[in-house]
Amino acid sequence: MRLIRSTLDLEARVQVMGVLNVTPDSFSDGGEYSDVGRAVAHALEIEAEGADLLDIGGESTRPGSLPVSAEEEMARVLPVIEQLRGRLRIPVSIDTTKRAVAAAAVARGAEIINDVSGLRFDPGVADVAAESGAGLVLMHSRATPETMQQLPPVTDIFAEVSGGLRRAIALAVDRGVGRGKIIVDPGIGFGKTPEQNLQLIGGLDRLGAEFSLPVLLGPSRKSFIKRTLDGRMTAARRDPAGERLAGTAASIAVGLLRGARIVRVHDVGPAVALVRMVEALLAGA
Repeated sequence: MRLIRSTLDLEARVQVMGVLNVTPDSFSDGGEYSDVGRAVAHALEIEAEGADLLDIGGESTRPGSLPVSAEEEMARVLPVIEQLRGRLRIPVSIDTTKRAVAAAAVARGAEIINDVSGLRFDPGVADVAAESGAGLVLMHSRATPETMQQLPPVTDIFAEVSGGLRRAIALAVDRGVGRGKIIVDPGIGFGKTPEQNLQLIGGLDRLGAEFSLPVLLGPSRKSFIKRTLDGRMTAARRDPAGERLAGTAASIAVGLLRGARIVRVHDVGPAVALVRMVEALLAGA
């Protein structure tokens, strides 16, 4: 996949996308990297740990979170992107649902736009991708982060996700984005039940086959892992941090077997080791 300046070889190997949240309220590391200097240092650590991509976000999308203005979001992410220019060798992805933020980030060096709303919140995001040549990640989600977990579950999660992604792809293409620039993401969490998240990961190959587009999987540290493992581990063995890491690793491994070409993670080092080991095992099979 050709980006603005870089190329992602999604056929040769799975790409590991490291997460950098510069928000005060992220579900996993809120506030830890809201300082520009610490955020830049962590971005360089993510690259050193073997990530192929860096995904920077300035607005939390955890369940119950409220939106922030484009101005606030830009104040959080743009100084970090600017300071990484010329220092970071891997491509930068901007995690945003706003055209203004996407445009400003791309102007400063971002090469991918990661839209968790799948263009529902601001279709103009697609215009930025079309005009700049940036890659575009279209993720499926329901409602808004504030309300998504309050919705009643849908009956057929594959029909829901497939229909939502189909509409997002059509809108992006209609606004000038080439299909060769598009990546799809089923949106683990984001209005799904724990059982539905398991179904989506286990059936990830259905989405890849339907759209013939690269699939990004982002199960990292999500609450469905804790809810799945609660009651299945003895109290003496229960370790919340270990559950999240082990559950994330298992989810990624199955996702790779089902065709994921990009995995979005917080714990980059372990994820890189897992991905490369799975690839080696499959190549030796």
